[in-house]
Amino acid sequence: MSNGTVRRATAADVDALVRLRAEMFAAMNVADTDELWRTNAHRWFSDRIDESDYCFVVVEVDAQVVSCAAGAIRDAAPSPAVPDGRDILVSNVSTAPAFRGRGYGRAAFDGVMAWARQVGVRRAELMATAFGRGMYVRAGFQDTSFPAMRAALGEAWSLDSDRGKQQ
Repeated sequence: MSNGTVRRATAADVDALVRLRAEMFAAMNVADTDELWRTNAHRWFSDRIDESDYCFVVVEVDAQVVSCAAGAIRDAAPSPAVPDGRDILVSNVSTAPAFRGRGYGRAAFDGVMAWARQVGVRRAELMATAFGRGMYVRAGFQDTSFPAMRAALGEAWSLDSDRGKQQ
């Protein structure tokens, strides 16, 4: 990265964070058919931009935000792998299409990782796309034996339902 400025995002950058999040979803081939998520994302970023457990880093080129990354400290029960129970979830690593391949995404990601080390967090987790995977592997991330699982929790969902029944 040669001509970008890396900095913490401010409230003035929330629109750019939402725009770059949309670019991330487009790169992942996620359908963007509903504006509600953008409204909610704008509120979410606005509510957290100054919170100490969050870090939003942007890269600016010629007064335009072209890349970003986010980090969120998670409070979890301590474990053998994370004795103090705190780790960081890295997300929203995205670069505008015209600026990809120049190191801007890596610079934003590195800014979040530096913040995590500064605040004493010693483990990071993320979900990688095929495009970003190489960067994360080079940064020391590895696949885990416990991949993420997800379920939509509608009103009808319960542990007694067919989907949630324990054996």
